[in-house]
Amino acid sequence: MHFKRALAVAATLVALTATAGCGGDGTSAATGGTPTGPAGGGSAAPAATAGATGTAGSDGDGTAGSGGGRATEQGFGGELPEASDMDALARHVDLFTSCKEVQPGPQYDAAHDGSDAAWGAQEASDPSWGIKERAVCKDLEHPIALLLISDMRAFQTAAKKSNDRFAVGRNYAVVPVGDDQVQALSPSGLAFLTCDPDFSAPSGHRTEKALVDGCVLSDYFPS
Repeated sequence: MHFKRALAVAATLVALTATAGCGGDGTSAATGGTPTGPAGGGSAAPAATAGATGTAGSDGDGTAGSGGGRATEQGFGGELPEASDMDALARHVDLFTSCKEVQPGPQYDAAHDGSDAAWGAQEASDPSWGIKERAVCKDLEHPIALLLISDMRAFQTAAKKSNDRFAVGRNYAVVPVGDDQVQALSPSGLAFLTCDPDFSAPSGHRTEKALVDGCVLSDYFPS
């Protein structure tokens, strides 16, 4: 990795400087400090890149780029896309199904109700869901709830209790409405999260354990 190479080069330069600066009394003139770099090593993974194999984990707040996050403990080996912010999330979704007019959740909720309401108005304000930020975009017909997740394990636990299903990345979730949206997201690199004990994917599809017992991630998006 570039960061490790930088450390090695910097350490070599410090050693050479120390050798060159030694005087007859055996003292060293080297005062170089330890080089620093971004947490977790290397540059942050590209935001919301489908199928990218990430070496960085997720911070406690769900953002990309730092090591050891909970989201890397689940299935799909860190291959799920991640988003550094809501704009990156919306742009990734828009590559596969229209996601326009992105608005903060409360702003959208204030002007829409009934059949035009978006998922998560109450859940986003409930700490047990582990939702960091909620926004809503629209395709030609339906709203799409976009969720940045600060605690994916808590999110999946709540999803299991409510029996809700989501399309998820490493640190976010999407709530598509209608079969067209669901199938449009199927090739997006997201995984289908379900805790339905009766869920079964057809042969040829990949299904792995999620973070919570009884929940799975699959590349099969049922209609």
